[in-house]
Amino acid sequence: MPSHLIAAVALGTAIGALARFDTLRIDYRQYPSYPQGYTIHMTLGVIASFLGAVAIPALSARDFAAASFLALAATQFREVRNIERETLLNLEESELVPRGKAYIEGIARVFEARNYLAMMTAFVTSGATVIAGSLLNSLAWALAAGVVAGALAWWAIKRGVRGPHVGDLVELRIVPIQFDGPLLTVGGVALMNIGLEEARQRYLQEGIGVEMIPKNPDAKATLANIGQRQAIAHDASTLVGITKEVDEPYFTPLVRRDGRSGKVVMAIVPAEKNPEALLEALRRVPVLEAAVRRPTKSLAGRLMD
Repeated sequence: MPSHLIAAVALGTAIGALARFDTLRIDYRQYPSYPQGYTIHMTLGVIASFLGAVAIPALSARDFAAASFLALAATQFREVRNIERETLLNLEESELVPRGKAYIEGIARVFEARNYLAMMTAFVTSGATVIAGSLLNSLAWALAAGVVAGALAWWAIKRGVRGPHVGDLVELRIVPIQFDGPLLTVGGVALMNIGLEEARQRYLQEGIGVEMIPKNPDAKATLANIGQRQAIAHDASTLVGITKEVDEPYFTPLVRRDGRSGKVVMAIVPAEKNPEALLEALRRVPVLEAAVRRPTKSLAGRLMD
């Protein structure tokens, strides 16, 4: 194999692996946040990058058997989703506020897709290197072209796959927590019956109520998804903390929807009463892929709008 083809494979693998590493950041979800997790994902990322990088050089060298491994890899990376789903489901029992199956499925899909994104970045990098090497007859310029193409590809991919957040769908505002007898209400929406006087006093003194007003009918339909509301409760409790213990079900963050208006309300007793921090946390909750609804894209939905 000519030197510029070998360089294309090496550069494509390196750029693809760097792109995969760029997505392995520890954030509030804390997953993966352990050495074994990084090892697994980086190993798969390097393999995906190599397979993407070798495709065009293999075709240039008329080695069709090597290029056919791309199809085989696509089937193998599906197992990544199953592994992540199983791992997160096993961790659900240790969560004070569970993620919910819809959130877990979304995370599992993301981990599978990131291997394909690394493969695509490596493919573009390698392809640009091969083409530039053939046209310019200069290894240095070929490598430079590959680096630029890979960086642009990763930038475009990252922008293209970035999903919306709850803050894009709703107007958020703080509203008071009230009690109608033992019934906890926020913004006129009943959430639950709390019999203990001590628990009611804690809600009144330390709790925060939030009202989420959908910006359009599509947002209203998306927030009607139970999995999306569970994700809101989980992320809010993770980011601002909660005072709940395992034997205190009253203090589980509650997210309920008003069936008439479509607005969603939330009551939470955070670790520290900081309304602005809670609003910022809610704005950053991702909109789950499985929860997205767009009724206005249909004639019936537009008529209802």
